[in-house]
Amino acid sequence: MIKVLFVSFESLPFVKTGGLADVVYALPKALDKNDFQVRVVMPMFKSIKEEYYQGMKYLDHIYVHSGFINEEANIYSYINEGVEYLFIENDTYFNRDGVYGYADDAARFSFYNVAVVEMMIKMDYYPDICHEHDYHAAVLPALCKVRYNAIEKIRSIKHILTIHNLAYQGEYDKQVLFDYLAFEYKYYENGDLRFNDYCNFMKIGIVYADFVTTVSKTYAKEIQTPEYGNKLDVILRYRAKDLYGIVNGIDTESFNPANDKAIEKSYSLRNYISGKKANKAALQKQLGLEEKPDTLLVGMVSRLTFQKGTDIFLGAIQNILRQDVQVAILGTGESKHEYSFKMLENENKKHFVYYCGYNEGLAHRMYAGLDMLVMPSLFEPCGISQLIAMRYGTLPLVRETGGLKDTVEPLNEYENTGNGFSFGPYTVHDFERVFNYAYTQYYEYPERWKMLVRNAMKTDVSFERSAREYENLYRKVLEK
Repeated sequence: MIKVLFVSFESLPFVKTGGLADVVYALPKALDKNDFQVRVVMPMFKSIKEEYYQGMKYLDHIYVHSGFINEEANIYSYINEGVEYLFIENDTYFNRDGVYGYADDAARFSFYNVAVVEMMIKMDYYPDICHEHDYHAAVLPALCKVRYNAIEKIRSIKHILTIHNLAYQGEYDKQVLFDYLAFEYKYYENGDLRFNDYCNFMKIGIVYADFVTTVSKTYAKEIQTPEYGNKLDVILRYRAKDLYGIVNGIDTESFNPANDKAIEKSYSLRNYISGKKANKAALQKQLGLEEKPDTLLVGMVSRLTFQKGTDIFLGAIQNILRQDVQVAILGTGESKHEYSFKMLENENKKHFVYYCGYNEGLAHRMYAGLDMLVMPSLFEPCGISQLIAMRYGTLPLVRETGGLKDTVEPLNEYENTGNGFSFGPYTVHDFERVFNYAYTQYYEYPERWKMLVRNAMKTDVSFERSAREYENLYRKVLEK
């Protein structure tokens, strides 16, 4: 039995700010329970304590002395859908309303990484593999191999770091390495822990992890280039032989139109036409759009940031709205984009609606009720929304980058293949061109559109395939 410890700052159903939480929730469930014993360790945030504390089991108490950090923590256990979650309780750093964005984040992340090591020692629990997720957990391989290397059971743990989004790296003043992580200066001096005279958590993880993965094969190639590498492309090219791309899946139990309680009418491939029609009508009614069953209903379920292509979407929207189209937007993000969408709603009543915020139930209803989901991302490590959309028979229109390129096959009208639409160059012109092409397919070739919907719903978007790839990687890293 191979013991794997997932180390992550977030996971469904406890806390979520992005796709990371979906992966950490779904992947442990999908791994073969006969060969792998999986635990997940994460901070106990305020919202988690308020909702789940009564159902938790107290396990142990630890002391964390690391530079200027002198804190205590309790370790709790909670079983969710057959997976054991370990929670580190420390009110100084974690009993807060939010997850990220605090002035002392460097200390909070440092405490978390050190606390994980101290937890393993105190509980006499030594996994074969630590699977760290994103920069918040990326210092752990270095702690095990450098600071705690005198303990053989810690030193021998293998480490796999998964990069979910390289744009976020955890770059801080170099004193973080000494004041909070208590590393010896020589490891900064020789360059192992240094990056441009700063402390960069992601860089440290890339250097010290045994394997590095990211969430699609295309993104694994992209981040080795200056365009997408966010200044770490040289380091990633250096680790190229240990860098793997494994595309994400989704939890197909949580996202299943056949039994989704949040949508108006359940449906499957057998009765998708009536199901989509009923859900489209319900969505139009809920959002205050004109109830027009034959009008193309397009939407976005997204953070409204530069990464997500919001700027080129806004650049094309006036021309789009001149056609027989309705648009629904769900999300929050940069204030300038939120303002633009609010103005568009005011100017296009009954045709354009913007829900500023996030509503999980509404998100499900949009996936079920939309005809097409647009994701014109500048870059997208994997993407979750296009996978959910296909599961619900909503066709994705995406830019050919990262996981979007790996999961969405554009329509080939000569061979009758594809499960969506895509475009290459990141320009308003190219986005608008493929949008108009999709528009034509919807109105002039309805049978072809139905073929695409069926193909989308047949696409394997589960984590089962990805889980098998991770299992092979876990076995391979133990041989290293």
